[in-house]
Amino acid sequence: MSAPASSSDPVPDPVPDPVPDPASDPASNRASASAAAEQGHGVVSPVSVRPERTVAVAGRAALAGLIRRDLLVLRKNFGEFVGRTLMQPLLLVFVFLYVFPTIGQGVGGGGGKAGESAFATVLVPGVVAIAIMFQGIQSVAIQLSQEFGFTREIEDRVQAPCPIWLVAVARVLSGAAQALISAVIVFPIAAVVHAPGVHADLSVHWWIVVTLIPLACVAMTSLGLLLGTTFEPRNIGLMFGFVVLPLVFLGGTYYQWTRLSLVQVGGFHWLQVLVLVNPLIYIAEGMRAGLTDTSHMHLYVVYPVLAGFCALFLGLGLRNFRRRVLS
Repeated sequence: MSAPASSSDPVPDPVPDPVPDPASDPASNRASASAAAEQGHGVVSPVSVRPERTVAVAGRAALAGLIRRDLLVLRKNFGEFVGRTLMQPLLLVFVFLYVFPTIGQGVGGGGGKAGESAFATVLVPGVVAIAIMFQGIQSVAIQLSQEFGFTREIEDRVQAPCPIWLVAVARVLSGAAQALISAVIVFPIAAVVHAPGVHADLSVHWWIVVTLIPLACVAMTSLGLLLGTTFEPRNIGLMFGFVVLPLVFLGGTYYQWTRLSLVQVGGFHWLQVLVLVNPLIYIAEGMRAGLTDTSHMHLYVVYPVLAGFCALFLGLGLRNFRRRVLS
């Protein structure tokens, strides 16, 4: 048995309860924050993290930045751009409207100066149309063939803080701006380069010109997006031989679509129907409606079909662009 504790033995101090650490007590933190707020500037609102701008705003900013970058490159190489734009239309107008009438080689059905002037009236809108087509395709397809090449320069663009499809749309819009500039440059030259006695009878209908040219530019750059993402860089030459060249010669550049009714077999206007699959025919006919008073395809056909081609080319081009980027 143990001896009873003596009254003189020291009594151990009671162990104090653990003091809670304010830093580890959420309730204490909230209470301290509330107390500090009451003593300071009022009630503290819950902390929330919000992005400085929405995804849509960030996407628009990235799109604008990509377009500005392309236009800056265009400004630095504007002389090269003008030379590339003018060469083919200038040669067409010079040969058909100056050289042929000067040497007496009839163009325009052999109707003398009157027939040559009628041919000039038909040719000038066609030259503007092919300027839009060539610049629209070259500014997108050729650039994409280089960027999708061995160096894969396209990867620098798709690192922009925006969806992949928006990078392709930026390329289409910047190409459309270049096609628009080419049309503005080519039209005055095509209208004045001709032999003495040959005059293009032009009558500008501004509401058609202002609405049709932007639509045509977007349609042709969308076609350039489709071609640039379809053909491999090593086969880009085939694109001009098997796609671009037939588009030019069967696109109503040198003739009116309404006159093709004379080409028939067994009463069937086969050529007039065949060229309807060519988007350039609608641009050329629309430009004739906007720049002349000659006969042309109805505008209620030109606008919807051209818009349909634009949507088709852009949709297929965006699909191919995404596949090529992610491959």
